[in-house]
Amino acid sequence: MPTQTNVNTAADATLDRALEIAALSSAAPGPGGAPIQQPIEVRQVLGAPDLDVSALIQAMQRIAPQWLAGCRLRPCWFEPTFNKHVGALCAGLQVHVEDGAYYHHRAFRPWRLFALAFKALRTLRADYPLWADFPYEYEFNRRPIDVINGSELLRQWVDDAAAAPADLDALAAADESAWALERQPFLLY
Repeated sequence: MPTQTNVNTAADATLDRALEIAALSSAAPGPGGAPIQQPIEVRQVLGAPDLDVSALIQAMQRIAPQWLAGCRLRPCWFEPTFNKHVGALCAGLQVHVEDGAYYHHRAFRPWRLFALAFKALRTLRADYPLWADFPYEYEFNRRPIDVINGSELLRQWVDDAAAAPADLDALAAADESAWALERQPFLLY
């Protein structure tokens, strides 16, 4: 039986704790209620049939190489068994944090990593349909990405061709500072 983790997310954990959380999460119910039984770290997290992953990674390296720190990115291929692209061969981007040679807890910034992936894709293909536009989580007036992210700021940054990584850093700085202060009393190590 895994020990208590005393963290809210894998991003707050050490590598060992992150792997423990991933193992617990991999038993979470998937489609049809069956356990996923797949570690979070090695599941594709971004993919589509028409995605050029090599070009995406190269664009990410050009735009903000500092946001790639703390993890390893690898191309992958998969065939979804439900939802969007079911039955189609998709190219994807795997984010690996299970290897101590690549994972660095303080350097890994997953929100910025995915912001960068979206920005790189928008840079490569300005007309790519990144943002779903349907009701999500009982929200009918905002796009799902805005609900998930908490505001429209990420989507606007991605869609603004002139917006640079420093602009997103500036947008996030106040919230990140507030979060660091709020969580400080609860950190055990």
